[in-house]
Order: sequence, then C-alpha cells, then structure tokens
Amino acid sequence: MTRDGYSLMEALVALAILAIAAAGLTRATQTHIDGVRGLEQRVVAQWVAENRLTEMNLAGAEVRPGRDTVRMMDRDWTVETATAVTDDPDLLAVDLTVSEAGTTGGQVRLSGFVDRLAGVGG
Repeated sequence: MTRDGYSLMEALVALAILAIAAAGLTRATQTHIDGVRGLEQRVVAQWVAENRLTEMNLAGAEVRPGRDTVRMMDRDWTVETATAVTDDPDLLAVDLTVSEAGTTGGQVRLSGFVDRLAGVGG
C-alpha cells in the first residue's frame, strides 16, 4: 500500500517551522523599521538645526538663547539655543539642540558661529 501526501504530524511540524520563521522575520522587520524611523528623525532634526543656524546668521545680532518650537515635515521640533562669547567680538558661538517636541533628550546637537554683523546693513 502506497501513501500519497503528508501525514498530520508532518504537516504540523512544517507549520511549526513556518510559524517560528515568520515570528523571527516579523521581529527583524520591526527592528529595521525602528532603525529607519530613528534615522529619519535624526536627519530631519539635523535639517532643523542647520536651518536655524542659517536663520541666525541672516539675523546677525538678534540671536538670543532660549527654547522655541519649529514645524518641519508635519512635526513639531523643540530647538534649544545656547550662546557664548568668543575672542572675536563679531562672532558668537552657538550650540543648538534639536529634539522632537514632547520627547526628552536631544536628537541632534549642532555647534556653530554667528556673525553678528551679517544681518546689519545687508
């Protein structure tokens, strides 16, 4: 007597193997998605910081330390600005920390300089 097909036990073992593989694949996919989402947040935060530094250079002497909110890519971003004097009276050292609004800790920190005379008389 010849048997065609699979026994119930063989089918259950195959299904168990597929279920374990699917769970592992799902976990790996979720980890990848989380990594890409984090990278996207850091890139946009970097853009926000670079844009703010450019705006400060255009404004020149009007740079003030503090915290404000910027909207970019349909999200709100918190920008913290710290300033320090330099040996050159026309340059101001600026540290920007950008994070997504409502989160703690900075996603991106950017340091640069602002020419205090750039916005004057332009």
